[in-house]
Amino acid sequence: MLIRVSHLTTYTYDTPATSVVQMLRLTPRNHDGQFVMNWRIDVSSDCRLEQHEDAFGNFSHAFTAEGPFTELKVQVEGDVETRDTQGIVQGAVERFPPSLYLRETPLTRADDPICNFAVACRAKAGDQELQFLHEILDRLYELMEYDTAPTYATTTAAEAFALKRGVCQDLTHIFIAAARSLNVPARYVGGYFRRDDGVVAQDAGHAWAEAFVPGLGWVAFDAANGMCATDAHVRVAVGLDFLGAAPVRGMRYGGAGEKLAVSVHVDQAGLQVQS
Repeated sequence: MLIRVSHLTTYTYDTPATSVVQMLRLTPRNHDGQFVMNWRIDVSSDCRLEQHEDAFGNFSHAFTAEGPFTELKVQVEGDVETRDTQGIVQGAVERFPPSLYLRETPLTRADDPICNFAVACRAKAGDQELQFLHEILDRLYELMEYDTAPTYATTTAAEAFALKRGVCQDLTHIFIAAARSLNVPARYVGGYFRRDDGVVAQDAGHAWAEAFVPGLGWVAFDAANGMCATDAHVRVAVGLDFLGAAPVRGMRYGGAGEKLAVSVHVDQAGLQVQS
C-alpha cells in the first residue's frame, strides 16, 4: 500500500514568543515492510533543521526559531510504501537488547489491577507467549472504550485502566504495563494509521505497542484497533513510553497563552500507472 501522510502542528500565542526550541520525531525510516519514498519537514519560521538519531535509533530533528512571532507551524508530508508482515517487525534499527524494554516508567507502571489483568490473560493463554499477548490485545479492545475526553498526555496506564477509557496512547501504555509485569519486553510505537472507513482527517497521529516474542522477534499490537499492525500502519518512532517517542517536544521563551492545533491526514495515495 502507498500511504500519503500530511501532519500539521500549529502553535499560536497570545503574546509573541521570543524563541522556541523543539525536538521532532516525525520522520519514519525504512525497514522490512516499510519504504519511505519521500518525506519532508517545513517550519514556518526561518531556522535550521539539524538531523540526529536518538538513543533508540529514531530520526530526530532539532531547531531553534527566533521570534518574535505569534504563530509557528510545523508541517510534515510524505509517501510511504508499506507491506503487510503480519505484525512482525524485521530490519528495524535495534540499539538495545530486548531486556531494556522491561524497564518501568511512570507512565507504564503496572498497579495491582493491571497485574491481575495480566495474570488472568496468562492463565487463559498458558505458556504460549504469542497467545498471551493476543489475549491482552483482545481483552483490552473489548474492555476499554475509546474516548478523547478524560485523559491527557500525562495520564498513566493505571489511571486510564481505572477509567476503562482513553485514546490509543492510553491503551498502548496499558498493554506495555501488562506485558512487562509478566517479564515480556514491550515498547511504545508512534506513527500513523490509515483507516479503512474512509475517514482521512484525524486529530493526531497513532500509537501501538511492540512486544518481543522468542523465535519471532518484535511483534506489533494495536490495542486501539484490536489487531496486529498491518500495511495500514506507518511506523515512525519507538521508546519506553509516549515521552520517548513523542512526535514533538520542546520549550519556549515568552509566548504566553500558547494554543496547539494538530491536523493529520492519512490516505492511500494513487499509484501512478505508466503506459
